Amino acid sequence: MKKREFILAAMAASASLLGLPVLAQQTKEAQKEAQKEAQKFNLHGLDANGKKLELSDYLGKTVLVSFFTAGCSLCSRDLKLMREFYVGNAKRNFVLLAINIDQEKKDFDDYNKLIALAVPKQQRFPTVWRNAPEHKDNFGVITRQPTHFVINAKNQLVFKREGSFLPNDWDTLWESLDS
Repeated sequence: MKKREFILAAMAASASLLGLPVLAQQTKEAQKEAQKEAQKFNLHGLDANGKKLELSDYLGKTVLVSFFTAGCSLCSRDLKLMREFYVGNAKRNFVLLAINIDQEKKDFDDYNKLIALAVPKQQRFPTVWRNAPEHKDNFGVITRQPTHFVINAKNQLVFKREGSFLPNDWDTLWESLDS
């Protein structure tokens, strides 16, 4: 619970004891804000195979959205580890989406050709080219590669990591599978 939400909840509890409706209204506003925040993330476009992909299709699942470039060695390392996590946890309502942020589509296509040759089919996850005309998302400007977002089953941000995953991030990701 965020500090602001905690304070509002404490104020609302005090208000109910004193019969003050104003604070109860503030709590309703905080709940509306929390609901709005819960529906914060969206993404839609086409994956590397031309299949329509929408983040909303994965409600009820923990989603790891990873922004990467094809030539980034940290990205390759993280995606390899994430692929292993994906294979081990796909049955636990876990989805991995890789969003390529290369400027040139050729780099994205070459990456996917390499994956098709080197990675068994059951270990592959959807990849999307962010610069495609039909792609839309609201994850903001990505300034570091890789950048990862873990979103829980309610479409709420669990955490964001700019740069390579840290050891504790894996624990947090694992715990989010049960939320």
